[in-house]
Amino acid sequence: MLGQMMQRPLLIADILKHAQTAFSDSEIISRVNDKSIHSQNFCDLAVRAAKLAHAIQMRGIKMGDRVATLAWNGHQHLELYYAISGMGAICHTINPRLPVESIAYIINHAEDKLLFIDPGFIPLIDEVLPHLDAPPQIVIMAAHNAEPTEFPAEMQIEHHHYEAMIAAMPDHFDWPEFDENTASGICYTSGTTGSPKGVLYSHRSTVLHAFQVGLSFSKALQEGARILPLVPLFHVNAWGLPFTCPLVGASMVFAGQHLDGPSLYDLITTQKVTSAWGVPTVLTTLLQEIESRGETPKSLTNILVGGSAVSASFITAYENLGISVNHAWGMTEMSPIGTQGNLPTKREGQNIGPEIIATKLRQGRKIFGIDMKIMDQNGAEIPQDGKLSGELYVRSNTTASQYYKNDEATAEAFHDKGWFRTGDIANIDRSGNLLITDRAKDLIKSGGEWISSLEHENIIMSHDDIAQCAVIAVPHEKWDERPVIVAVANSVQIDKDSMLTSKDSPHTEKLFGELVQMLSQHFPKWQMPDDLILLETLPLTATGKISKLKLRQKFKKNLGK
Repeated sequence: MLGQMMQRPLLIADILKHAQTAFSDSEIISRVNDKSIHSQNFCDLAVRAAKLAHAIQMRGIKMGDRVATLAWNGHQHLELYYAISGMGAICHTINPRLPVESIAYIINHAEDKLLFIDPGFIPLIDEVLPHLDAPPQIVIMAAHNAEPTEFPAEMQIEHHHYEAMIAAMPDHFDWPEFDENTASGICYTSGTTGSPKGVLYSHRSTVLHAFQVGLSFSKALQEGARILPLVPLFHVNAWGLPFTCPLVGASMVFAGQHLDGPSLYDLITTQKVTSAWGVPTVLTTLLQEIESRGETPKSLTNILVGGSAVSASFITAYENLGISVNHAWGMTEMSPIGTQGNLPTKREGQNIGPEIIATKLRQGRKIFGIDMKIMDQNGAEIPQDGKLSGELYVRSNTTASQYYKNDEATAEAFHDKGWFRTGDIANIDRSGNLLITDRAKDLIKSGGEWISSLEHENIIMSHDDIAQCAVIAVPHEKWDERPVIVAVANSVQIDKDSMLTSKDSPHTEKLFGELVQMLSQHFPKWQMPDDLILLETLPLTATGKISKLKLRQKFKKNLGK
Protein backbone atom coordinates (compact mmCIF):
# COMPACT_ATOMS: atom_id res chain seq x y z
CA MET A 1 0.00 0.00 0.00
CA LEU A 2 1.35 3.41 -0.96
CA GLY A 3 1.33 6.39 1.36
CA GLN A 4 -1.14 9.16 0.68
CA MET A 5 1.06 12.22 0.82
CA MET A 6 1.50 15.19 -1.47
CA GLN A 7 4.59 15.26 -3.62
CA ARG A 8 6.29 18.54 -4.38
CA PRO A 9 9.53 18.86 -6.38
CA LEU A 10 12.68 19.79 -4.46
CA LEU A 11 13.84 22.96 -6.23
CA ILE A 12 16.64 25.40 -5.43
CA ALA A 13 14.38 28.43 -5.91
CA ASP A 14 12.34 27.23 -2.93
CA ILE A 15 15.38 27.70 -0.68
CA LEU A 16 15.56 31.30 -1.86
CA LYS A 17 11.84 31.89 -1.30
CA HIS A 18 12.09 30.34 2.17
CA ALA A 19 15.07 32.52 3.16
CA GLN A 20 13.34 35.65 1.84
CA THR A 21 10.42 35.22 4.23
CA ALA A 22 11.79 33.25 7.19
CA PHE A 23 15.24 34.88 7.47
CA SER A 24 14.88 38.16 5.60
CA ASP A 25 17.30 40.02 7.88
CA SER A 26 20.17 37.50 7.74
CA GLU A 27 23.08 39.15 6.00
CA ILE A 28 25.39 38.66 3.04
CA ILE A 29 28.60 40.58 3.62
CA SER A 30 31.04 40.92 0.70
CA ARG A 31 34.51 42.41 0.72
CA VAL A 32 35.08 43.73 -2.78
CA ASN A 33 38.36 44.26 -4.62
CA ASP A 34 39.21 47.59 -2.97
CA LYS A 35 38.50 45.96 0.44
CA SER A 36 35.35 48.02 1.00
CA ILE A 37 32.36 46.17 2.45
CA HIS A 38 29.06 45.59 0.65
CA SER A 39 26.11 44.44 2.75
CA GLN A 40 22.68 43.11 1.82
CA ASN A 41 20.15 40.73 3.36
CA PHE A 42 18.35 37.63 2.09
CA CYS A 43 15.40 39.73 0.98
CA ASP A 44 17.78 41.78 -1.19
CA LEU A 45 19.27 38.53 -2.50
CA ALA A 46 15.84 37.35 -3.65
CA VAL A 47 15.07 40.65 -5.41
CA ARG A 48 18.45 40.87 -7.16
CA ALA A 49 18.33 37.18 -8.18
CA ALA A 50 14.91 37.86 -9.75
CA LYS A 51 16.28 40.84 -11.70
CA LEU A 52 19.25 38.77 -12.79
CA ALA A 53 17.03 35.90 -13.99
CA HIS A 54 15.11 38.34 -16.20
CA ALA A 55 18.36 39.72 -17.60
CA ILE A 56 19.76 36.24 -18.30
CA GLN A 57 16.54 35.26 -20.02
CA MET A 58 16.79 38.36 -22.21
CA ARG A 59 20.26 37.17 -23.32
CA GLY A 60 18.53 34.17 -24.93
CA ILE A 61 19.26 31.61 -22.20
CA LYS A 62 16.73 28.77 -21.99
CA MET A 63 16.09 25.71 -19.82
CA GLY A 64 19.13 23.45 -19.80
CA ASP A 65 21.58 26.03 -21.21
CA ARG A 66 24.90 26.32 -19.41
CA VAL A 67 25.77 29.67 -17.85
CA ALA A 68 29.32 29.92 -16.52
CA THR A 69 30.96 31.99 -13.78
CA LEU A 70 34.60 32.95 -13.35
CA ALA A 71 34.55 34.92 -10.13
CA TRP A 72 35.67 35.26 -6.52
CA ASN A 73 33.38 34.89 -3.52
CA GLY A 74 30.86 37.70 -3.32
CA HIS A 75 27.18 38.62 -3.33
CA GLN A 76 26.96 38.80 -7.14
CA HIS A 77 28.34 35.28 -7.47
CA LEU A 78 25.77 34.07 -4.93
CA GLU A 79 22.99 35.79 -6.88
CA LEU A 80 24.09 33.88 -9.97
CA TYR A 81 23.76 30.57 -8.11
CA TYR A 82 20.05 31.21 -7.61
CA ALA A 83 19.15 33.10 -10.78
CA ILE A 84 20.69 30.56 -13.16
CA SER A 85 19.39 27.39 -11.53
CA GLY A 86 16.07 28.93 -10.51
CA MET A 87 15.11 29.68 -14.11
CA GLY A 88 16.03 26.13 -15.18
CA ALA A 89 19.47 26.79 -16.65
CA ILE A 90 22.68 25.14 -15.39
CA CYS A 91 25.22 27.05 -13.29
CA HIS A 92 28.78 26.17 -14.33
CA THR A 93 31.36 27.51 -11.87
CA ILE A 94 34.89 27.64 -13.35
CA ASN A 95 38.05 27.45 -11.28
CA PRO A 96 40.32 30.34 -12.42
CA ARG A 97 43.35 28.55 -10.98
CA LEU A 98 43.17 25.86 -13.63
CA PRO A 99 45.57 26.05 -16.59
CA VAL A 100 44.33 28.03 -19.60
CA GLU A 101 44.00 24.82 -21.63
CA SER A 102 41.81 23.23 -18.94
CA ILE A 103 39.56 26.28 -18.70
CA ALA A 104 39.11 26.28 -22.46
CA TYR A 105 38.42 22.55 -22.42
CA ILE A 106 35.63 22.77 -19.85
CA ILE A 107 33.99 25.80 -21.50
CA ASN A 108 33.97 23.89 -24.79
CA HIS A 109 32.88 20.65 -23.13
CA ALA A 110 30.03 22.29 -21.22
CA GLU A 111 29.07 24.40 -24.28
CA ASP A 112 28.60 27.51 -22.16
CA LYS A 113 26.34 30.14 -23.72
CA LEU A 114 26.98 32.98 -21.26
CA LEU A 115 29.96 33.71 -19.01
CA PHE A 116 30.04 36.04 -15.99
CA ILE A 117 33.54 37.18 -14.96
CA ASP A 118 35.19 39.40 -12.36
CA PRO A 119 37.06 42.27 -14.09
CA GLY A 120 40.38 40.91 -12.83
CA PHE A 121 39.93 37.82 -14.99
CA ILE A 122 39.75 39.71 -18.30
CA PRO A 123 43.45 38.97 -19.06
CA LEU A 124 42.81 35.30 -18.33
CA ILE A 125 39.83 35.19 -20.69
CA ASP A 126 41.96 36.94 -23.29
CA GLU A 127 44.23 33.88 -23.21
CA VAL A 128 41.34 31.42 -23.22
CA LEU A 129 39.31 32.89 -26.10
CA PRO A 130 41.52 31.65 -28.96
CA HIS A 131 40.96 28.07 -27.76
CA LEU A 132 37.14 28.27 -27.70
CA ASP A 133 34.98 26.64 -30.34
CA ALA A 134 32.08 29.06 -29.81
CA PRO A 135 32.92 31.94 -27.42
CA PRO A 136 30.02 32.73 -25.06
CA GLN A 137 28.57 36.18 -24.43
CA ILE A 138 30.37 37.77 -21.48
CA VAL A 139 29.07 39.79 -18.53
CA ILE A 140 31.58 41.76 -16.44
CA MET A 141 30.82 41.66 -12.71
CA ALA A 142 32.00 45.15 -11.76
CA ALA A 143 31.13 46.51 -8.32
CA HIS A 144 28.10 48.78 -7.84
CA ASN A 145 30.01 52.07 -7.92
CA ALA A 146 32.84 50.98 -10.21
CA GLU A 147 33.51 52.54 -13.57
CA PRO A 148 32.40 50.26 -16.44
CA THR A 149 35.16 47.89 -17.47
CA GLU A 150 35.77 47.36 -21.16
CA PHE A 151 37.47 44.57 -23.06
CA PRO A 152 40.42 45.48 -25.25
CA ALA A 153 39.06 46.52 -28.65
CA GLU A 154 40.97 43.78 -30.44
CA MET A 155 39.10 41.05 -28.51
CA GLN A 156 35.91 41.72 -30.51
CA ILE A 157 33.51 39.89 -28.21
CA GLU A 158 29.97 40.68 -27.14
CA HIS A 159 29.92 41.74 -23.50
CA HIS A 160 27.63 43.39 -20.95
CA HIS A 161 27.91 44.90 -17.46
CA TYR A 162 26.27 43.16 -14.52
CA GLU A 163 24.80 46.11 -12.64
CA ALA A 164 23.70 47.96 -15.77
CA MET A 165 22.14 44.77 -17.11
CA ILE A 166 19.90 44.19 -14.08
CA ALA A 167 19.14 47.79 -13.12
CA ALA A 168 15.85 48.17 -15.04
CA MET A 169 14.67 44.57 -14.66
CA PRO A 170 11.51 43.65 -12.66
CA ASP A 171 12.19 42.73 -9.05
CA HIS A 172 9.95 39.65 -9.17
CA PHE A 173 10.43 36.48 -11.19
CA ASP A 174 7.90 33.66 -11.47
CA TRP A 175 10.28 30.82 -10.73
CA PRO A 176 9.12 27.90 -12.88
CA GLU A 177 8.22 24.52 -11.47
CA PHE A 178 9.78 21.49 -13.16
CA ASP A 179 11.06 17.98 -12.48
CA GLU A 180 13.35 17.98 -9.43
CA ASN A 181 15.82 15.78 -11.33
CA THR A 182 16.48 18.65 -13.75
CA ALA A 183 20.17 19.58 -13.85
CA SER A 184 21.01 22.65 -11.75
CA GLY A 185 24.79 22.94 -11.78
CA ILE A 186 27.96 21.45 -13.15
CA CYS A 187 31.42 21.32 -11.57
CA TYR A 188 34.57 19.88 -13.09
CA THR A 189 37.28 18.02 -11.24
CA SER A 190 40.72 19.63 -11.30
CA GLY A 191 42.01 17.24 -13.95
CA THR A 192 45.21 16.22 -12.14
CA THR A 193 45.10 12.78 -13.78
CA GLY A 194 43.75 13.71 -17.22
CA SER A 195 41.13 16.04 -18.67
CA PRO A 196 38.74 17.56 -16.11
CA LYS A 197 35.62 15.47 -15.54
CA GLY A 198 32.20 17.09 -15.27
CA VAL A 199 29.70 16.29 -12.50
CA LEU A 200 26.14 17.35 -13.28
CA TYR A 201 24.11 18.08 -10.13
CA SER A 202 20.32 18.07 -9.98
CA HIS A 203 17.90 20.27 -8.02
CA ARG A 204 16.95 17.23 -5.97
CA SER A 205 20.54 16.31 -5.09
CA THR A 206 21.43 19.93 -4.26
CA VAL A 207 18.46 20.49 -1.96
CA LEU A 208 19.01 17.13 -0.24
CA HIS A 209 22.67 18.00 0.26
CA ALA A 210 21.63 21.30 1.88
CA PHE A 211 19.36 19.34 4.25
CA GLN A 212 22.16 16.89 5.05
CA VAL A 213 24.75 19.56 5.74
CA GLY A 214 22.37 21.67 7.82
CA LEU A 215 21.50 18.63 9.92
CA SER A 216 25.05 17.34 10.31
CA PHE A 217 26.70 20.69 11.13
CA SER A 218 23.84 22.15 13.16
CA LYS A 219 26.16 23.46 15.89
CA ALA A 220 27.85 25.75 13.37
CA LEU A 221 25.00 26.33 10.91
CA GLN A 222 22.01 27.99 12.51
CA GLU A 223 20.09 31.25 12.55
CA GLY A 224 22.34 33.96 13.97
CA ALA A 225 25.57 32.24 12.92
CA ARG A 226 27.96 34.15 10.67
CA ILE A 227 29.78 31.83 8.28
CA LEU A 228 32.97 32.66 6.37
CA PRO A 229 33.25 30.37 3.31
CA LEU A 230 36.98 30.39 2.63
CA VAL A 231 36.34 27.56 0.19
CA PRO A 232 35.67 29.29 -3.15
CA LEU A 233 32.24 29.50 -4.74
CA PHE A 234 33.96 28.21 -7.89
CA HIS A 235 34.96 24.98 -6.11
CA VAL A 236 32.27 22.27 -5.64
CA ASN A 237 29.53 24.73 -4.70
CA ALA A 238 31.59 26.11 -1.78
CA TRP A 239 30.82 22.85 0.05
CA GLY A 240 27.08 23.55 -0.24
CA LEU A 241 27.14 26.70 1.93
CA PRO A 242 25.33 28.89 -0.66
CA PHE A 243 22.32 26.62 -0.22
CA THR A 244 22.62 25.51 3.41
CA CYS A 245 23.13 28.97 4.93
CA PRO A 246 19.91 30.46 3.45
CA LEU A 247 18.08 27.25 4.36
CA VAL A 248 18.94 27.59 8.08
CA GLY A 249 19.18 31.39 8.29
CA ALA A 250 22.95 31.72 8.80
CA SER A 251 24.56 34.90 7.49
CA MET A 252 27.44 34.64 5.02
CA VAL A 253 30.64 36.68 4.97
CA PHE A 254 32.64 36.62 1.72
CA ALA A 255 36.34 37.52 1.67
CA GLY A 256 36.62 38.07 -2.07
CA GLN A 257 40.16 37.59 -3.34
CA HIS A 258 41.79 38.75 -0.07
CA LEU A 259 42.81 35.50 1.63
CA ASP A 260 46.02 36.60 3.35
CA GLY A 261 46.26 36.24 7.13
CA PRO A 262 45.91 39.92 8.14
CA SER A 263 42.93 40.47 5.80
CA LEU A 264 41.14 37.37 7.09
CA TYR A 265 41.80 38.25 10.73
CA ASP A 266 40.43 41.78 10.26
CA LEU A 267 37.35 40.53 8.39
CA ILE A 268 36.57 37.90 11.04
CA THR A 269 36.95 40.46 13.82
CA THR A 270 34.95 43.30 12.27
CA GLN A 271 32.17 41.08 10.90
CA LYS A 272 31.96 38.85 14.00
CA VAL A 273 32.43 35.62 12.06
CA THR A 274 31.49 32.57 14.13
CA SER A 275 32.64 29.78 11.79
CA ALA A 276 35.23 29.59 8.97
CA TRP A 277 35.24 26.81 6.35
CA GLY A 278 38.31 26.14 4.22
CA VAL A 279 41.34 24.10 3.21
CA PRO A 280 44.37 23.66 5.51
CA THR A 281 46.64 26.04 3.58
CA VAL A 282 44.32 29.04 4.05
CA LEU A 283 43.38 28.17 7.63
CA THR A 284 47.09 27.76 8.48
CA THR A 285 47.64 31.32 7.23
CA LEU A 286 44.85 32.49 9.54
CA LEU A 287 46.30 30.53 12.46
CA GLN A 288 49.71 32.14 11.98
CA GLU A 289 48.12 35.59 12.00
CA ILE A 290 46.20 34.84 15.21
CA GLU A 291 49.40 33.65 16.87
CA SER A 292 51.30 36.69 15.56
CA ARG A 293 48.76 39.13 17.01
CA GLY A 294 48.48 37.24 20.26
CA GLU A 295 44.70 37.60 20.38
CA THR A 296 41.98 35.24 19.20
CA PRO A 297 38.93 36.77 17.46
CA LYS A 298 36.25 36.62 20.16
CA SER A 299 33.42 35.60 17.84
CA LEU A 300 35.22 32.67 16.13
CA THR A 301 34.20 29.43 17.86
CA ASN A 302 34.81 26.76 15.23
CA ILE A 303 36.36 25.95 11.88
CA LEU A 304 35.60 23.26 9.35
CA VAL A 305 38.66 22.00 7.48
CA GLY A 306 38.72 19.70 4.46
CA GLY A 307 40.27 19.22 1.06
CA SER A 308 43.44 17.57 2.37
CA ALA A 309 44.69 16.03 5.60
CA VAL A 310 45.63 18.17 8.60
CA SER A 311 48.36 17.66 11.19
CA ALA A 312 48.06 17.06 14.91
CA SER A 313 49.87 20.35 15.55
CA PHE A 314 47.28 22.24 13.43
CA ILE A 315 44.38 20.77 15.40
CA THR A 316 46.09 21.24 18.77
CA ALA A 317 46.92 24.90 18.05
CA TYR A 318 43.34 25.79 17.12
CA GLU A 319 41.80 23.80 19.97
CA ASN A 320 44.13 25.48 22.48
CA LEU A 321 42.82 28.83 21.25
CA GLY A 322 39.29 27.68 22.10
CA ILE A 323 38.35 27.17 18.44
CA SER A 324 36.86 23.74 17.76
CA VAL A 325 38.17 21.90 14.69
CA ASN A 326 35.73 19.88 12.58
CA HIS A 327 37.65 17.71 10.11
CA ALA A 328 35.41 16.70 7.20
CA TRP A 329 35.81 14.89 3.90
CA GLY A 330 34.06 14.79 0.56
CA MET A 331 34.51 14.90 -3.21
CA THR A 332 33.22 16.84 -6.20
CA GLU A 333 31.25 13.74 -7.14
CA MET A 334 29.47 13.80 -3.75
CA SER A 335 28.08 17.38 -3.90
CA PRO A 336 30.64 17.36 -2.02
CA ILE A 337 30.40 16.62 1.74
CA GLY A 338 30.44 12.99 2.90
CA THR A 339 31.58 13.08 6.53
CA GLN A 340 31.65 15.41 9.54
CA GLY A 341 34.12 15.45 12.40
CA ASN A 342 32.04 16.57 15.38
CA LEU A 343 32.89 14.62 18.52
CA PRO A 344 30.12 12.47 19.97
CA THR A 345 28.28 14.37 22.70
CA LYS A 346 29.66 12.13 25.45
CA ARG A 347 33.22 13.12 24.50
CA GLU A 348 32.66 16.87 24.25
CA GLY A 349 34.36 18.90 26.93
CA GLN A 350 37.15 16.38 27.42
CA ASN A 351 40.68 17.69 27.65
CA ILE A 352 42.44 17.95 24.28
CA GLY A 353 44.77 15.03 24.73
CA PRO A 354 46.27 12.45 22.35
CA GLU A 355 43.05 10.42 22.16
CA ILE A 356 40.91 13.40 21.14
CA ILE A 357 43.52 14.57 18.65
CA ALA A 358 43.71 11.08 17.14
CA THR A 359 39.93 11.12 16.66
CA LYS A 360 39.97 14.57 15.07
CA LEU A 361 42.75 13.52 12.69
CA ARG A 362 40.29 11.06 11.17
CA GLN A 363 37.81 12.46 8.65
CA GLY A 364 34.79 11.89 10.86
CA ARG A 365 31.55 9.98 10.65
CA LYS A 366 29.38 9.83 7.53
CA ILE A 367 26.55 12.32 7.28
CA PHE A 368 22.99 11.05 6.91
CA GLY A 369 22.26 9.41 3.57
CA ILE A 370 25.83 8.33 2.76
CA ASP A 371 26.70 4.63 2.49
CA MET A 372 30.35 3.53 2.48
CA LYS A 373 32.24 0.30 1.96
CA ILE A 374 35.93 -0.64 1.86
CA MET A 375 37.11 -3.10 -0.81
CA ASP A 376 40.34 -5.05 -1.07
CA GLN A 377 42.32 -5.63 -4.29
CA ASN A 378 40.31 -8.79 -5.00
CA GLY A 379 36.96 -7.02 -4.81
CA ALA A 380 36.02 -8.39 -1.38
CA GLU A 381 34.53 -6.08 1.24
CA ILE A 382 36.74 -5.35 4.27
CA PRO A 383 35.24 -5.26 7.80
CA GLN A 384 34.81 -1.77 9.24
CA ASP A 385 36.87 -2.36 12.36
CA GLY A 386 39.65 0.20 11.79
CA LYS A 387 42.31 -2.46 11.23
CA LEU A 388 42.59 -2.93 7.47
CA SER A 389 42.54 -0.36 4.70
CA GLY A 390 41.17 -0.70 1.20
CA GLU A 391 39.63 1.38 -1.57
CA LEU A 392 36.65 3.45 -0.49
CA TYR A 393 33.34 3.20 -2.36
CA VAL A 394 30.30 5.41 -1.66
CA ARG A 395 26.67 5.77 -2.70
CA SER A 396 23.94 8.27 -1.83
CA ASN A 397 21.21 10.50 -3.25
CA THR A 398 23.83 13.24 -3.51
CA THR A 399 26.54 11.22 -5.30
CA ALA A 400 26.94 11.28 -9.06
CA SER A 401 25.94 8.23 -11.09
CA GLN A 402 28.16 9.09 -14.08
CA TYR A 403 30.41 11.79 -15.52
CA TYR A 404 29.05 14.32 -17.99
CA LYS A 405 29.74 13.21 -21.59
CA ASN A 406 32.65 10.96 -20.52
CA ASP A 407 31.94 7.26 -21.01
CA GLU A 408 35.52 6.15 -20.38
CA ALA A 409 35.84 7.83 -16.98
CA THR A 410 32.32 6.71 -16.08
CA ALA A 411 33.17 3.07 -16.80
CA GLU A 412 36.23 3.26 -14.54
CA ALA A 413 34.64 5.02 -11.57
CA PHE A 414 31.15 3.52 -11.62
CA HIS A 415 31.86 -0.06 -12.68
CA ASP A 416 30.41 -1.45 -9.40
CA LYS A 417 26.72 -0.83 -10.11
CA GLY A 418 25.21 1.65 -7.69
CA TRP A 419 28.57 2.60 -6.13
CA PHE A 420 31.17 5.29 -6.86
CA ARG A 421 34.83 4.29 -6.71
CA THR A 422 36.48 7.22 -4.92
CA GLY A 423 40.15 6.34 -5.51
CA ASP A 424 40.84 6.93 -1.81
CA ILE A 425 42.47 4.29 0.37
CA ALA A 426 40.76 4.27 3.76
CA ASN A 427 39.59 2.38 6.80
CA ILE A 428 36.54 2.87 9.00
CA ASP A 429 36.62 2.07 12.72
CA ARG A 430 33.84 0.54 14.83
CA SER A 431 32.53 4.03 15.70
CA GLY A 432 32.07 4.81 12.02
CA ASN A 433 35.03 7.20 11.84
CA LEU A 434 36.64 7.35 8.42
CA LEU A 435 40.40 7.60 8.00
CA ILE A 436 41.76 8.37 4.53
CA THR A 437 45.20 6.76 4.49
CA ASP A 438 46.10 7.78 0.94
CA ARG A 439 44.99 8.34 -2.60
CA ALA A 440 45.35 5.14 -4.60
CA LYS A 441 47.58 6.98 -7.08
CA ASP A 442 49.80 8.31 -4.25
CA LEU A 443 50.61 4.95 -2.66
CA ILE A 444 54.30 4.01 -2.87
CA LYS A 445 55.06 0.45 -3.96
CA SER A 446 58.47 -0.60 -2.69
CA GLY A 447 59.68 -4.17 -3.11
CA GLY A 448 56.12 -5.30 -3.82
CA GLU A 449 54.75 -3.76 -0.58
CA TRP A 450 52.66 -0.63 -0.17
CA ILE A 451 53.71 2.46 1.80
CA SER A 452 51.11 5.12 2.68
CA SER A 453 52.40 8.62 1.96
CA LEU A 454 49.61 10.26 3.94
CA GLU A 455 50.30 8.33 7.14
CA HIS A 456 53.95 9.39 6.93
CA GLU A 457 53.00 13.01 6.29
CA ASN A 458 50.79 13.15 9.38
CA ILE A 459 53.79 12.21 11.53
CA ILE A 460 56.25 14.51 9.74
CA MET A 461 53.96 17.54 10.07
CA SER A 462 54.12 17.24 13.86
CA HIS A 463 57.79 18.34 13.72
CA ASP A 464 58.04 22.00 14.74
CA ASP A 465 60.37 22.90 11.87
CA ILE A 466 58.18 21.51 9.05
CA ALA A 467 55.79 24.03 7.50
CA GLN A 468 54.63 21.87 4.57
CA CYS A 469 55.49 18.39 3.37
CA ALA A 470 54.70 15.68 0.86
CA VAL A 471 56.01 12.13 0.75
CA ILE A 472 56.35 10.99 -2.84
CA ALA A 473 57.50 7.93 -4.74
CA VAL A 474 60.70 8.18 -6.75
CA PRO A 475 61.87 5.47 -9.17
CA HIS A 476 64.41 2.97 -7.81
CA GLU A 477 66.37 0.41 -9.83
CA LYS A 478 66.09 -2.33 -7.20
CA TRP A 479 62.92 -1.61 -5.22
CA ASP A 480 60.77 -0.10 -8.04
CA GLU A 481 59.85 2.93 -5.89
CA ARG A 482 61.16 4.48 -2.68
CA PRO A 483 59.67 7.21 -0.45
CA VAL A 484 61.26 10.66 -0.32
CA ILE A 485 60.19 13.62 1.84
CA VAL A 486 59.77 16.95 0.04
CA ALA A 487 59.21 19.79 2.50
CA VAL A 488 59.35 23.45 3.41
CA ALA A 489 61.29 24.06 6.65
CA ASN A 490 60.77 27.09 8.86
CA SER A 491 64.48 27.32 9.73
CA VAL A 492 65.92 27.12 6.20
CA GLN A 493 65.87 29.86 3.58
CA ILE A 494 66.10 28.52 0.04
CA ASP A 495 66.40 30.44 -3.19
CA LYS A 496 63.68 30.06 -5.78
CA ASP A 497 64.26 27.10 -8.10
CA SER A 498 66.90 25.71 -5.71
CA MET A 499 66.77 22.74 -3.36
CA LEU A 500 68.67 21.20 -0.46
CA THR A 501 68.92 17.50 0.35
CA SER A 502 69.84 15.77 3.58
CA LYS A 503 73.45 15.54 2.40
CA ASP A 504 73.90 19.26 1.64
CA SER A 505 74.47 20.59 5.16
CA PRO A 506 74.79 19.42 8.77
CA HIS A 507 71.47 21.12 9.53
CA THR A 508 69.51 19.29 6.82
CA GLU A 509 71.20 16.02 7.75
CA LYS A 510 70.17 16.53 11.39
CA LEU A 511 66.59 17.43 10.41
CA PHE A 512 66.30 14.33 8.22
CA GLY A 513 67.60 12.17 11.06
CA GLU A 514 64.98 13.62 13.43
CA LEU A 515 62.18 12.90 10.94
CA VAL A 516 63.38 9.32 10.43
CA GLN A 517 63.51 8.85 14.19
CA MET A 518 59.91 10.05 14.51
CA LEU A 519 58.73 7.77 11.70
CA SER A 520 60.61 4.75 13.07
CA GLN A 521 58.37 4.80 16.14
CA HIS A 522 55.38 4.02 13.96
CA PHE A 523 56.62 2.20 10.85
CA PRO A 524 59.10 -0.61 10.03
CA LYS A 525 62.63 0.15 8.84
CA TRP A 526 61.95 -0.69 5.18
CA GLN A 527 59.37 2.12 5.05
CA MET A 528 61.85 4.81 6.12
CA PRO A 529 62.33 7.54 3.47
CA ASP A 530 65.54 7.61 1.47
CA ASP A 531 66.03 11.36 1.54
CA LEU A 532 64.75 14.79 2.51
CA ILE A 533 64.44 17.54 -0.11
CA LEU A 534 63.80 21.11 1.03
CA LEU A 535 62.22 23.65 -1.33
CA GLU A 536 61.20 27.29 -1.00
CA THR A 537 57.55 26.38 -1.68
CA LEU A 538 55.62 23.28 -2.71
CA PRO A 539 53.50 23.37 -5.90
CA LEU A 540 49.75 23.47 -5.40
CA THR A 541 46.87 22.14 -7.46
CA ALA A 542 44.06 24.39 -8.66
CA THR A 543 42.12 23.50 -5.50
CA GLY A 544 44.91 24.42 -3.08
CA LYS A 545 46.28 20.94 -2.39
CA ILE A 546 49.96 20.04 -2.65
CA SER A 547 50.53 18.67 -6.15
CA LYS A 548 52.32 15.35 -5.72
CA LEU A 549 51.98 14.81 -9.45
CA LYS A 550 54.19 17.84 -10.16
CA LEU A 551 56.68 16.76 -7.47
CA ARG A 552 56.90 13.24 -8.89
CA GLN A 553 57.50 14.68 -12.35
CA LYS A 554 60.14 17.07 -11.02
CA PHE A 555 62.17 14.44 -9.18
CA LYS A 556 61.65 11.28 -11.19
CA LYS A 557 65.04 11.66 -12.92
CA ASN A 558 66.96 13.33 -10.10
CA LEU A 559 66.76 10.61 -7.48
CA GLY A 560 66.22 6.92 -6.96
CA LYS A 561 69.50 5.64 -8.33
